[in-house]
Amino acid sequence: MRDLRCHLLCLGMLMLAPQLANADDARWQSIEQDAKGQTVWFNAWGGDAAVNHYLDWVSGEVKRDYAINLRIVHIADAADTVKRIQTEAKAGRTTGGSVDLLWVNGENFRTLKEGGLLRTGWAEQLPNWQYVDTQKPVREDFSVPVEGAESPWGSAQLTFIARRSQTPQPLLSPQALLAYAKQNPGTVSYPRPPDFTGTALLEQLLISLTPEPDILKQPPQESHFAQVTAPLWRYLDELHPLLWRNGRDFPPTPARMDAMLANGTLRLSLTFNPLHAQQKIATGELPDDSYGFGFQAGMLGNVHFVTIPANARASAAAQVVANFLLSPEAQLRKADPEVWGDPTVLAPDKLNGPQRDALLAHVPADLPPVLAEPHAAWVNALEQEWLRRYGTH
Repeated sequence: MRDLRCHLLCLGMLMLAPQLANADDARWQSIEQDAKGQTVWFNAWGGDAAVNHYLDWVSGEVKRDYAINLRIVHIADAADTVKRIQTEAKAGRTTGGSVDLLWVNGENFRTLKEGGLLRTGWAEQLPNWQYVDTQKPVREDFSVPVEGAESPWGSAQLTFIARRSQTPQPLLSPQALLAYAKQNPGTVSYPRPPDFTGTALLEQLLISLTPEPDILKQPPQESHFAQVTAPLWRYLDELHPLLWRNGRDFPPTPARMDAMLANGTLRLSLTFNPLHAQQKIATGELPDDSYGFGFQAGMLGNVHFVTIPANARASAAAQVVANFLLSPEAQLRKADPEVWGDPTVLAPDKLNGPQRDALLAHVPADLPPVLAEPHAAWVNALEQEWLRRYGTH
């Protein structure tokens, strides 16, 4: 009898599956229909020409295929857009907001989500979600559950860049980096926090040096902050006098570090993209012998996302754009170092043969293990303590 019930239940589910699929198809067709003619104001970091050119291509594609007008708002810092969204909410602007889509992750996502300022539950309903590599941290962002409030766009991992002619072997640990700075004083530095990449290096060193890395998955507590971070400050106290300008000044951005690596001022640069060196070699901005590397025990990694504010004017079109950004075509183009070189969030084994082969060709060899980001609340805590200790030099 039980077997019969199971058989009938399975049969019922099989009969229901096409109906559910048809309902999903109809729902998505309705979203695409609503999206036609809408204008999407996409706030995205505008600090890299390759990114900007890629987004120009995306604008043309969604205009041609979906009749969507994609307007890119080039921003210096997503935090500025977060403040604008917060201001609109305080003013009671619950619809017709100025932002339809935002490139975001980490602390900025947490701020918006905790404030109830995001559309939720949509990301895993996108048709192209089927290709996403769910082994990557696509359902949490700096330890904050995503809950369908943002769609993954690209992968990232903190990566050092050096030149083979100057640094034939990669530096495989914080201790190796310190020894290298002693051997080559004045030629090593990092972007000044609160630059995102500079702060990421602080997190990387903290994970590598603290005896209690699991504590970093929770927000910092006053009772243990000093104890947990003490090894980081001891390390930086030893490192800083060896840095460019004796650690009394820091490059403002990773782009400045690239230029200083290219002109010989620095021997190392820093990026959050493992394909960055290849991309910059292709554009002639870095010497041909540049290469990326990371610590043997692992390097900080994350996923960056796009999100839709709750008061977005064009939420249907924003979902269509987010879905296009997840398409194999768009992800393959983005991963090409000669276009952008931003690693994919798709699982190669979920793609057809030619797409899979093309994507695997853009996956860097010998990537170090990915270390999860600390809880987003550590960002501000580390930045404030860094500024207190080193920011007034």
